[in-house]
Amino acid sequence: MTAANLFGTNLVAMVTPMNPDGSISLPGLTNLVDHLLTTGADGLVVAGTTGEAPTLTDAETTKLIQAVATQANGRAKVIAGIGTYDTATTIHRAHAAEAAGADALLLVTPYYSKPTQAGVLAHCRAVADATTLPVMLYDVPHRTGLALSPTTIAELATHPRIHAIKDAKGDLPEAMTLMATTSLAYYCGIDDLNLPYLAAGATGLVSVTANLTAGPNAALLDAIRTSDLPTAQAIHRSQIPTTTALTTSQGAPNTKAALAELGVIPHATVRLPLLEGRRLHGALAASPSRHSLEV
Repeated sequence: MTAANLFGTNLVAMVTPMNPDGSISLPGLTNLVDHLLTTGADGLVVAGTTGEAPTLTDAETTKLIQAVATQANGRAKVIAGIGTYDTATTIHRAHAAEAAGADALLLVTPYYSKPTQAGVLAHCRAVADATTLPVMLYDVPHRTGLALSPTTIAELATHPRIHAIKDAKGDLPEAMTLMATTSLAYYCGIDDLNLPYLAAGATGLVSVTANLTAGPNAALLDAIRTSDLPTAQAIHRSQIPTTTALTTSQGAPNTKAALAELGVIPHATVRLPLLEGRRLHGALAASPSRHSLEV
């Protein structure tokens, strides 16, 4: 199967809706998933960075995956974030995600401990060996303190269950070389770079702003598929105000604030050490795609 069949192409790095007391809001989650499915998302990334994964308990993560998988019911792939800095814990979370109904796994490089590239290679292989689910690597060195080297990426690409990479490194020349020399599917993980990555051959997007802009992202993907560069450029430019507003700091707080402002989720609550984001009505009103954000 192709990466598009395994993961989708228009993926959303979902926020985790919460009540004012910090507990997970299941009604908010239901409304968010419905919003994303009806606006064009075909992949839902649960318990990733934007989902505040470091603050979620194992039980909460399992509940999230089960709820999203049940509601999606095959209409979108459910990709579970499972990565930690401990291989045994990551394998445990991979097993739990598989049992909870995830379609695929998002595996971030071990953070904080900063292992060698050989250690990262062994870690990723051990996790991929542990389940039957397809794996998307996640290269985000500005968060983990550790980048995947091109050699490590190329070696991991030979694993039968490692099919894709979410690239939040932003090194487009490196990505283009690896797209050309490996079978690994690339997914852009930096919303500012969605157009250049897709134009260079990326398979899809894993987008924070897609919590609000899954529709424009779907249109961008369609424009690239049909080689309509002027339309792709126009769509990308129309999203700059929203992208700037949501990603000038940690993505979850501002994205939740915008979703609450639009009535998609009931509250903008985040868990400490994050602080609640600012209301974004000015930036949203300035966006030419304002109509696409209405719910």
